[in-house]
Amino acid sequence: MNPESIQKYHPFPVVDLPDRQWPNRTITSAPIWCSVDLRDGNQALPIPMSVDEKIRLFDELVRIGFKQIEVGFPSAADTEFNFLRALVEQDRIPDDVTVQVLVQAREHLIRRTFESLEGVKKAIVHLYNSTSPLQRRVTFGDASKESIKQIAVEGAQLIKELVPTLPGTEITLQYSPESFSDTEMEYALEVCNAVSAVWKPSLDKKIILNLPATVEWSTPNVHADQIEWFCRHVDNRENSIVSLHTHNDRGTGVAATELGLMAGADRVEGTLFGNGERTGNLDIVIVALNMSSHGIGTGLDFADLSSIRQIYEETTRMEVSDRQPYAGELVFTAFSGSHQDAIKKGFDRRAKDVAESGEEVPWGVPYLTIDPKDIGRSYEAIIRINSQSGKGGVAYVLDREHGFDLPKTMHPQVGKFVYDKADAAARELSNREIGELFFENFVNIETPLSLEKFELDHSAGGAGEMIYHAKVKIGREEVEGTGKGNGTINAFVNFLEEAGRKDFTVTDYRSQALRGGSDADSAAYVQIKHVDNGTLLWGCGIDPSIEMGGLKALICAWNLLRSSKS
Repeated sequence: MNPESIQKYHPFPVVDLPDRQWPNRTITSAPIWCSVDLRDGNQALPIPMSVDEKIRLFDELVRIGFKQIEVGFPSAADTEFNFLRALVEQDRIPDDVTVQVLVQAREHLIRRTFESLEGVKKAIVHLYNSTSPLQRRVTFGDASKESIKQIAVEGAQLIKELVPTLPGTEITLQYSPESFSDTEMEYALEVCNAVSAVWKPSLDKKIILNLPATVEWSTPNVHADQIEWFCRHVDNRENSIVSLHTHNDRGTGVAATELGLMAGADRVEGTLFGNGERTGNLDIVIVALNMSSHGIGTGLDFADLSSIRQIYEETTRMEVSDRQPYAGELVFTAFSGSHQDAIKKGFDRRAKDVAESGEEVPWGVPYLTIDPKDIGRSYEAIIRINSQSGKGGVAYVLDREHGFDLPKTMHPQVGKFVYDKADAAARELSNREIGELFFENFVNIETPLSLEKFELDHSAGGAGEMIYHAKVKIGREEVEGTGKGNGTINAFVNFLEEAGRKDFTVTDYRSQALRGGSDADSAAYVQIKHVDNGTLLWGCGIDPSIEMGGLKALICAWNLLRSSKS
């Protein structure tokens, strides 16, 4: 923005609330949730949903656990009207679910809305009209405050008169002073109190006063001040449900909602993944899972978030961003080497703590606010490898995806090799490619030295000593002899020494039962150290026999030592 342009903007006014209480409060319970995907979300789509698509999404919202669902604006279009009628006629609305219908404060639209509700057991009639000074001046041609208030009052009166026409339907009135976020606080309160006076709410028949941040004009703390001020001054607070409906123009819709709940609100309207006009509505998934991460039950089931995302994308034709909190493709992915190492250590430590305690333990893994598996995400994508990755990330992938529990001191050797390959390729490596690189470069390497024969001589050797006949090929040369030792590795080392081919010492040996899809059932790891330059290298051997696996690991390490010297 150039310096001249800045002159047209001005600060948003703050609320005079010096004794505000919300900063000292915490969220301890979930609000009433209302999904507006099928109305507010649908109206923002380049291609609105068909009736069949809306039915599919409605069914999914019910499955997730929403008890209040705004199904549309039935007086605005035949598709909207027919969708609600299809829900009724197909008996798709559970007894514990309340459908919400939106309507402007205009007589013919209100009457048409009541026609659409025939046969509905529980409904919220959501009445609204714009109240902000900008809307009054521009949209309504300098309409007076009194005339705007009268529109809301007359709409509420008509709804109350029409309630007896639907004797089988439990009707709740919801009123929204649209553009509450930039309406004068005293005036917004005046209009809401006037509507409430018509409805005469009680503990058994509460009114919902929805306070939309139709446009997000200011910082979330100002929104919280507005909500707390309203909650303090509204008539019949005990008989009113104060509801939030935030948008995301400044990118802080989630924060505004959370602070609004701290300020005293009881209810939240929003959409899956924040679909909505301009920069979108509140993302209910984020707010609910934020609460879950603090141990607060929400009543919403996001245990299979990937499936929910798929249904959402198929019905709305929108795409969830790779960086969308919780739902994005990459949000549980670490490319950074230090992050990968910390995550791996976190999972390992957690597994140890669970095993020792025999029960669930508090969640605590670096960089992960929740356990991905709790929302149906696989560990598969948590660590992915590119040139920024480190030794811990490669080891994690080899462990989780291919069943190799590499010794810790082997991580740098393998990790550097793999991420050097990623750097050269200038792209991310897949889990399959990482496995292939490991197999090709660290497992059962048979050049220049390959084992031709290795047989135990059962007739020779003293107590605790084994004698093996060995034959190897080193390049084109064949070497044959015997080796004595207390095991296969020790005997083969001695064989190489007798053959004048031992320039190393064995410094470490590990073995494991191999997990995963390999035909072999064991893996062994041998580390050797060059006697002259001190080079340390690991080799891995795989074989159905753990003894032969160890021998292959030693040969692999010997061969890798040769290639490191060349």
